Amino acid sequence: MAQFHVIAGASEVPVYPQVRRIGVSDIVAALREGLDDFWDKPSHYVFLCLIYPIVGVVLMRWSSGANTLPLIFPLMSGFALIGPLAALGLYEISRRRELNLDTSWRHAFEVRHSPAIPSIIAVGVMLFAIFIAWLLTAQSLYTSLFGSEAPVSMRAFLDQVFNTPEGQRMILLGNAIGFVFAVVVLCTSVVTFPLLLDRDVGAFAAVLTSIKAVAVNPVTMALWGLIVAALLVVGFLTLFVGLAIIIPVLGHATWHLYRKVVEPQPILAEAKKRPVRR
Repeated sequence: MAQFHVIAGASEVPVYPQVRRIGVSDIVAALREGLDDFWDKPSHYVFLCLIYPIVGVVLMRWSSGANTLPLIFPLMSGFALIGPLAALGLYEISRRRELNLDTSWRHAFEVRHSPAIPSIIAVGVMLFAIFIAWLLTAQSLYTSLFGSEAPVSMRAFLDQVFNTPEGQRMILLGNAIGFVFAVVVLCTSVVTFPLLLDRDVGAFAAVLTSIKAVAVNPVTMALWGLIVAALLVVGFLTLFVGLAIIIPVLGHATWHLYRKVVEPQPILAEAKKRPVRR
């Protein structure tokens, strides 16, 4: 029964939400609404906002040793692969604000009580598997071009990457392979977690809805993916400090993007009229 619930959700048969066509204006509106959510009560987001830069710095320091230097870029870019799962708490805050409920930061952790948590975990495991596969692929690419011996220093590593034919080949192939991983994650998770948090439809239906959302809006979703990638690069270039704002804003914006793409349930209109619960 538990396995069936993960696949089909709360219903006896899988429910597949309908998706809508959206445009560039919807992307801009989602980002604006995400920024509004972030600034609504910024003191409530301090804990969440600090998690991501801290994790980034820890990973950077962990990979600064000579044996793991080739994994610096894969680890940094891998944030985009597990980001949809990491932003669960932010989706919950946006959901509660939309329903005029209390948006204190402690509610970000209430996702653990969601009836869809088995499905959320299942999709989360899938994303982590993709993340690990990306790291292994990146490591294999480096080994195939430079051998198993790791660079002796950061300077030597950068010299390998930018001043050798093998390095140029690694940049081209690495980015091409990384693009494939990013497209897979975008297609399978762009609205999956917000949908599961909002409705217990099951992991299969949520992932399929996400794929359909990309298929119906290929250009718009491609633009969304480029915006996310560009903002994450900005965050990395600021030594992860920028992620303290970029990640929360993107998380909230993803919730609003989900609302624009997936047809709402009729009950939502009534829920918005409820008074604030304290």
